[in-house]
Amino acid sequence: MIAIRELTEKEGHLVIDARPALMSAIRRIMLADLPKLAIEDVTVYENSSSMFDEIVAHRLGLLPIKTDLDLFVPRDQCTCGGEGCPSCTAIYTLTKEGAGMVYSGDLQAANPNAPLADLGVPIVKLGPGQRLMLEATAVMGKGRDHAKWQPVTAVGYKQYPVITIGKECNSCGACEKVCPRGILVVRGNKVTVRELERCSLCGACQEACDLRAITVKGDDSKVIFKYETDGSLSAKDAFVRSLELMDAGLAAIEDDIKRGTELQK
Repeated sequence: MIAIRELTEKEGHLVIDARPALMSAIRRIMLADLPKLAIEDVTVYENSSSMFDEIVAHRLGLLPIKTDLDLFVPRDQCTCGGEGCPSCTAIYTLTKEGAGMVYSGDLQAANPNAPLADLGVPIVKLGPGQRLMLEATAVMGKGRDHAKWQPVTAVGYKQYPVITIGKECNSCGACEKVCPRGILVVRGNKVTVRELERCSLCGACQEACDLRAITVKGDDSKVIFKYETDGSLSAKDAFVRSLELMDAGLAAIEDDIKRGTELQK
């Protein structure tokens, strides 16, 4: 079961009935195997700014591009044979003269299906009379090849907290004083737990209790999963596509095992 705590365009906060090993696999897929568009080649026609061509190209490569995974495929899987077509390549042009800042929004996309995800990213500042004119080509790639093809920029998980307060607790308040996130609160003669999911499993309350009345541990079958994208993919698409990639990978392993078994017969 998956419980959605928050799911916005760029951020996901989920509670999932799964073991940490499974979530670790999903995390690795998000970081290494989830594809997206990113600028790979830049042809600079004129650059009189204070920044080298290579640095400008590097900044362009890190700009997040909205990627529809139903429309774009990697070049090595495209029917054009890798020559470049609207199904595997997106072209951008930029022409600007100073004085002023060049922003990501100044890039003009030839393909309306691949707009920049953020139009306010500064690229280079032009002085009076300085000029920047270039053409950039974006292709599909994966995070395992370069960080610019990593749509998920931050992802992590932790076991769901389980806090148990025994009958021997005398409500001395020591646990409340040491809890860094205010999870444990003494009310009268009772210690209560609030906002359990914010618990970091640090165990400070457990150590502070002289009566050993408090135990803190993580649930091996339930995790809190949080991640953030750069805007190239929505948080929902990033998670769903990662599950699909994992399913395809497991199916491929199953097929290899079956073929290996048949060869041994």
